[in-house]
Amino acid sequence: MKVGIVGAGLIGKKRASALDEFPDELACIAEIDEERRRAFSNDFHCRGYASWQEMLDEEELDVVVAATPNKFLAPVATASAKKGVHVLCEKPLGRNPDESLRMVNACREAGVRLKTGFNHRHHPAIWKAHELFDAGEIGKLHFLRARYGHGGRPGYDKEWRGNADLAGGGELLDQGVHIVDLFRWFAGDFTEGFGYLGRYVWDIAPLEDNGFALFKTASGIIAEMHTSWTNWKNIFSFEVFGDRGYLSIDGLGGSYGKETLTFGKRKPESGPPVLETFEFEGPDRSWIEEWQEFRRAIEENREPLASGHDGYKAVQMVHAVYEADRTGCSVKIE
Repeated sequence: MKVGIVGAGLIGKKRASALDEFPDELACIAEIDEERRRAFSNDFHCRGYASWQEMLDEEELDVVVAATPNKFLAPVATASAKKGVHVLCEKPLGRNPDESLRMVNACREAGVRLKTGFNHRHHPAIWKAHELFDAGEIGKLHFLRARYGHGGRPGYDKEWRGNADLAGGGELLDQGVHIVDLFRWFAGDFTEGFGYLGRYVWDIAPLEDNGFALFKTASGIIAEMHTSWTNWKNIFSFEVFGDRGYLSIDGLGGSYGKETLTFGKRKPESGPPVLETFEFEGPDRSWIEEWQEFRRAIEENREPLASGHDGYKAVQMVHAVYEADRTGCSVKIE
């Protein structure tokens, strides 16, 4: 496939590097910053455009990867769809549910595939946990809980993620959207959300640097999460509990620590569980595995794993927490 990327930042570079293992051609990059555009074009041997509009007008592409600040994701995705181009849109799928739904509808009407960039599903510990869960190894699902965070860096509040217009949300929409997507992947749709926002360190109001949330499914499964830009030490912890055991994932590699899955099997007499541990080392291949899945979805003419609809539902859940914090009431999720 012939691929164009919009956005020459860290994520754009990760997407470009992932293409190295495939026969697909990275044809071009669209980036407004001239220095970054030139560096990207030189590093990945592709053409550079100062605007994504020009790129779409000049190139005949099969896929566009939208890796811009959140404000520009919907315009890039919808314009690409109108050109008949498949779209991989980085998380979150827009700043709010309306933008998400606009992208989903545009791609559906154009008959192209829309994938949300939820690479966490492809981390090996998370993937293995989902396989064990699907196999019924922990029995009936009871509840889920998660913590995810980092500590930012000097001037973090002055970057685009600290700008309400560009970002649309704070830490809940940034890292928290990965967690709510994983909640849905294990538990299905949630019907109710509640939570609180915190602004402890970064001067980014009305955005949040911490988010605390609770979700409930129609059958009563509970999911709880805390995401933080003031955690200081990077952390990723995701746990799934059933009536016959539990699955606990810690770390994502790199600065988040070794990626580890603990499988706890409940004894008939209860007491301490029987533990089995899986450790995953090596470079982060989630971006490569995610691209492989997207390629197959296009070839097989099916919805990709972590589809546009999944991205819409994740943004909808995050905004339910925003509304709950504003009103002090639990919010129904349609």
